[in-house]
Amino acid sequence: MELANILRDASRAEALTRFRRLDASMVQTKTEAIDLVTEADVATEEVIKASIAQWMPDALFVGEESVAADPALLDRLATAGLAVVVDPIDGTANYAAGLPLFACMASVVSGGETVAGIVYDPMGDDWVMAEKGAGAWLRRPNGEAVRLRVADPLPLPEMVGMASVAYLPAATRPQILANTAKVRMLANFRCAGHEYRTFVSGHGQFLCYNKLMPWDHLAGVLISQEAGAYAARLDGSDYLPSHTGGGLLVTTDRATWDLLRREVFTF
Repeated sequence: MELANILRDASRAEALTRFRRLDASMVQTKTEAIDLVTEADVATEEVIKASIAQWMPDALFVGEESVAADPALLDRLATAGLAVVVDPIDGTANYAAGLPLFACMASVVSGGETVAGIVYDPMGDDWVMAEKGAGAWLRRPNGEAVRLRVADPLPLPEMVGMASVAYLPAATRPQILANTAKVRMLANFRCAGHEYRTFVSGHGQFLCYNKLMPWDHLAGVLISQEAGAYAARLDGSDYLPSHTGGGLLVTTDRATWDLLRREVFTF
């Protein structure tokens, strides 16, 4: 909860005060038109970083904007004894467009393993979180806690899921998009944090991603696993904090993973 409150305080002080108040000078493009950074991203991360430096001075801090300034930070994550990985505003494109669907996320990595994860929703003012081995929980500022569990498996034609299509390999994208006609519904919130929140709350059978930056997925994967999900990279291997590629499929159970990998996500 200490880390959860750090995210909450920073989001309320920096992200929410700027929401729908950005002008053109406060938004910049990084790699492409859908990859944005705003003044709020940088300010929120700076506040989180300063708070964690006081609370966990021995931890390596790996923030999305910090890595943009110093890419070598990402390489240190694989060997760090203790690290905190932060996405100050997940869903920046939504945030910049004035859409109230963005999140603040953090995970704790110890010895190359994710041991805690938090996704905070500044608009709803609550968290989904997990510590390894302790289950997944929705927690509210008043202390209320609700245990989370993924949905029951469904037949392929009845499945609902979310996938990021923007980073699918160009050569296989047409076939994969055609394959998604086999499921009942495919969505994309442009915010991994809210996609994970939706999934672990029992609203859907799968998530799929191709680009794997640790601040986007470490927290969500751990929370999903603690909620009963099965998660693996598309080659079947475990997803680790050091991975930035190889695709990721998160499903309600192993049988659903095998079915979707065979029938839909044929990379």
